[in-house]
Amino acid sequence: MQTATIIALAAYFILMLAIGLFAWRKSTEDSEGYLLGGRNLHPAVAALSAGASDMSGWLLLGLPGALYASGLIEAWIGIGLFVGAVANWFIVAPRLRKQTVEYGNALTIPQFLANRFPDRATALRVVSAIIIVIFFAVYSAAGLVGGGLLFESSFFDGEMMGMTPYMAGVLLTALVVLAYTMVGGFLAVSLTDFVQGCIMVVALVLMPLVVLFGQPSGTFDGALANVDPDFLNWTNGLTVIGFLSLVSWGLGYFGQPHIIVRFMAVREGGIPMARTIGLSWMFVALVGALGVGLAGRAYVEANGLALDNPETIFILLANTLFHPFVTGFLLAALLAAIMSTISSQLLVSSSSLTEDFYHLFLKKQASERELVTVGRVSVALVAVAAIVIASDPESGVLALVANAWAGFGAAFGPLIILSLTWKRMTGAGAVAGLVTGAAVVMAWIALGWNGAFLGGPGVYEIIPGFVAAWLAIWGVSLVTQQKKPIFAA
Repeated sequence: MQTATIIALAAYFILMLAIGLFAWRKSTEDSEGYLLGGRNLHPAVAALSAGASDMSGWLLLGLPGALYASGLIEAWIGIGLFVGAVANWFIVAPRLRKQTVEYGNALTIPQFLANRFPDRATALRVVSAIIIVIFFAVYSAAGLVGGGLLFESSFFDGEMMGMTPYMAGVLLTALVVLAYTMVGGFLAVSLTDFVQGCIMVVALVLMPLVVLFGQPSGTFDGALANVDPDFLNWTNGLTVIGFLSLVSWGLGYFGQPHIIVRFMAVREGGIPMARTIGLSWMFVALVGALGVGLAGRAYVEANGLALDNPETIFILLANTLFHPFVTGFLLAALLAAIMSTISSQLLVSSSSLTEDFYHLFLKKQASERELVTVGRVSVALVAVAAIVIASDPESGVLALVANAWAGFGAAFGPLIILSLTWKRMTGAGAVAGLVTGAAVVMAWIALGWNGAFLGGPGVYEIIPGFVAAWLAIWGVSLVTQQKKPIFAA
């Protein structure tokens, strides 16, 4: 690797650690500070933090890779995600910010659910915390796989301290994220997310433009002539089930704890501004990711290059087209996408282990300082589990993200929406929806029905999981409810 690239990456790592130290001095004295930044995030910070923690390495690896391999048909994932994000900001964000304060100043999603349904408080906290820790271990592993692929493709050849480049990348990514997350808590994660979100969107705008306009005239004409004409067809071979499986990614937004927790932390009255900033950022980022995949395919075809793993197209373009210092910036953008999500997921997992296990069962009288310490230890424990899962270099970023995204979307999506909007929902219904959504998703994956279903194409597991959870909540609540007004004000 060029010296200039190493310097750029080193500067990025130092900046992340410096932000962690700043946050450590500002907001780690008590649980509310460590887990929610004191509920005083600036709208811009909350918006970009939600976006950066949402998009992860799949935005620069998985989605461009899918476009590179399969063509414009994969853009329906991005469309579904954007529609889901719009609905999430309008339906969930303002209500969750208000109601988590009203229901006992809840610091975590499980705690909010327990306060909302006190008759099933313990069951909701335990079950939801278990789901959070399990799926976030998988989700965090997806980010670490991205770090491993980055090292394997760009950083060095041969072994380093007895490890493969892939495993060295996994461990270094995990260690840097652990450093600033454990030290600075939620404020560190949110501030680093803000910086990382800015870096990501600049990189995603810059790269497609350079690919498209930095080549000799006519370079892409010959390349496109050799590409299957269906590559740029939005609907080629698209079945109804295939379409629903792609756009249904948007359903996942309602149940992603690492995203919706930003709604809880934004300062009072800041949701409208955060919504505008967040959705604008997301639109530009998604268009840029689609551009990387499509323009990257044309570039590879035009220059006769070989690309074994489509999910590394961003890395190939960064290493091929730019000055080493700019390459360092672009690779830092990839690390930013990876690290922003991992840090958010580790912190949410930590908050559940701390508040919904340790504080609830082991030591109810624990001091605030002790809870912060337990939170830091919990971050490390979940990170170790993610490293173990990510140790398989054959893991696919998009596949791991898809499984975890579906698990959260089905388990928590209907639960969050209805708990915020339907007064007749009961605690028994909440537990039924939580368990049903998670169980259906895991069973669907285990049976392989997300790959092939009834002799046809697979059905994305979030669809049956989301529908089953919604019906479970509705049915059980109607059976167990008492007479109450139907909808929340």
